[in-house]
Amino acid sequence: MGPLGGVRSVGGREGGASPNPEDSCGCHCEEQDREGASGQRGRDPEPPEAGAAAPCAPGAPDMSFRKVVRQSKFRHVFGQPVKNDQCYEDIRVSRVTWDSTFCAVNPKFLAVIVEASGGGAFLVLPLSKTGRIDKAYPTVCGHTGPVLDIDWCPHNDEVIASGSEDCTVMVWQIPENGLTSPLTEPVVVLEGHTKRVGIIAWHPTARNVLLSAGCDNVVLIWNVGTAEELYRLDSLHPDLIYNVSWNRNGSLFCSACKDKSVRIIDPRRGTLVAEREKAHEGARPMRAIFLADGKVFTTGFSRMSERQLALWDPENLEEPMALQELDSSNGALLPFYDPDTSVVYVCGKGDSSIRYFEITEEPPYIHFLNTFTSKEPQRGMGSMPKRGLEVSKCEIARFYKLHERKCEPIVMTVPRKSDLFQDDLYPDTAGPEAALEAEEWVSGRDAHPILISLREAYVPSKQRDLKISRRNVLSDSRPAMAPGSSRLGAPASTTTAADATPSGSLARAGEAGKLEEVMQELRALRALVKEQGERICRLEEQLGRMENGDA
Repeated sequence: MGPLGGVRSVGGREGGASPNPEDSCGCHCEEQDREGASGQRGRDPEPPEAGAAAPCAPGAPDMSFRKVVRQSKFRHVFGQPVKNDQCYEDIRVSRVTWDSTFCAVNPKFLAVIVEASGGGAFLVLPLSKTGRIDKAYPTVCGHTGPVLDIDWCPHNDEVIASGSEDCTVMVWQIPENGLTSPLTEPVVVLEGHTKRVGIIAWHPTARNVLLSAGCDNVVLIWNVGTAEELYRLDSLHPDLIYNVSWNRNGSLFCSACKDKSVRIIDPRRGTLVAEREKAHEGARPMRAIFLADGKVFTTGFSRMSERQLALWDPENLEEPMALQELDSSNGALLPFYDPDTSVVYVCGKGDSSIRYFEITEEPPYIHFLNTFTSKEPQRGMGSMPKRGLEVSKCEIARFYKLHERKCEPIVMTVPRKSDLFQDDLYPDTAGPEAALEAEEWVSGRDAHPILISLREAYVPSKQRDLKISRRNVLSDSRPAMAPGSSRLGAPASTTTAADATPSGSLARAGEAGKLEEVMQELRALRALVKEQGERICRLEEQLGRMENGDA
């Protein structure tokens, strides 16, 4: 197996042969570098650490290819499942045959796609609702076909989008304290696909911009705030799309396709920026994700069905910067990337382990860190955003592992003795505020995420309700926006319920309007109660007459 737990390099710009185990001197003068077993030879050894043992005595075998362990603060990251009483039990996880994560999580809620009769549904649980989940617990159940993918809005912890076999995308507003009754009415239904919708991805920095991809090989970009289709990309993918990933500022996205190609696409121009054919030569599903520095990380299979990892430079896709083989399992590899620490966590569907790697700027680029192993295979996986972690416990990642009947949180921790805030583990991270409005992004503007500090255990602002504005273009006579503020065919502005705040379509309704709405509902409820009371009296009188033989 080797120090990498089965990881070995098979090429790339820094490839080479594996070290010969017979060359070992057995004196433990230096530890072998973790990535040394990845086949990375031909590099000058680094000087030994201070306090390291003296080199081998003269006459010992040549140790020039060996190195001391590479310095990294993530070398000792370890994973640990939570106790049983902190798991979510008795959840009937979906059995649909689709390589989705089946799980999405944010600092407030956990969402899991579940089995449902007569349509599609998913559970939304407050994070605090651990233990056994009642079979009668309400679900989000508006789809008429199985749900294939779900994704929380990065700018509102109470808004979630779902894609389904019924060819629709639905966006839902979850009550602040969770569901108390089944949620059947979405805030908006987005219809544009002709086959099932298997991929949902919110824009990382622009408010209300949502990407969906379906089995019709079409990628659609939506403005959720106006329920409008912004862009249709229907000629760039000749076959089934496996996954889509936005880059850091949302100007591009990359996709992995069944034709074995990885593509980098500019959605606003509808153009192909770069393409790599046969990124992985195997026929099984592959994945591609953007890293913070613009590089692309892919997982896939070799021609011999061995699982692989690769790192690509978009400026030169001819050869991978690094290519490593993992093992010969057949489950699709799902990568989860943390841009703050440059650590990639790789989970295989059907595996019982999570491998994690650090991505660096120097060869061999992909450095194996460790493997978390458990007994039960995983059917899906969700990843908590950085702002939802416990910084006081040096927690750098938290995963929600789906079993057949439960969801088990797994905490990744860097061991530290100090109780002080660890600046090196927690640089400023992406916050929940959108950097752009949808109209600004459509007009050509780009912006990086607005960063927040985790030093004071970040407290989010009050969430705003999702408001949809559907313009009547026949009766709308308002003047258009200034040139350059929107594209042809896009709405000139978006009507919201906000007063003067830059909250876009997710603005909070005025207090007066809310009060009037509540009063109307109360009056209607009173009238209904009175009517039902009168009806009950009439039925009781009729029943009494029937019992007395009068009727």
